[in-house]
Amino acid sequence: MSKPNAEVNALLGRGSEFEGKLTFEGTVRIDGKFIGEILSNDTLIIGEGARVQAEIDVANVIVYGDVDGNVRAMNSCELHSPARLTGNITAPALVIDQGVVFDGNCSMTKPESRVPKRVSETPAPPAPTNNETSDEPAIL
Repeated sequence: MSKPNAEVNALLGRGSEFEGKLTFEGTVRIDGKFIGEILSNDTLIIGEGARVQAEIDVANVIVYGDVDGNVRAMNSCELHSPARLTGNITAPALVIDQGVVFDGNCSMTKPESRVPKRVSETPAPPAPTNNETSDEPAIL
């Protein structure tokens, strides 16, 4: 699994607070307070002492702090002591260390892609066949 000593591209340090939507590339570490939504195809580290109230949708998440919200991880979710997570987890790989508090449900399936699938337009009616020459509607 990932290690927290990976190069960090951005840091929300202790004592800082942020509310809103966070999207990023690379590795981001949160040690402060965050409220909102977090989206990325990369790694999120929630440090010890961090307080995050968010819907999290990332490739990998490593948690040491407090999280209140649902977590969707495309690759892995790691909860290391003294982490506390209240919410549901969807991830194909899950690590929970002794001493972690997890209150929620877990689904160990790969989450669906975050890219919305294109909704097709109303399908065209089928073309009539040779024996459908009547003006009456066909019964299907």
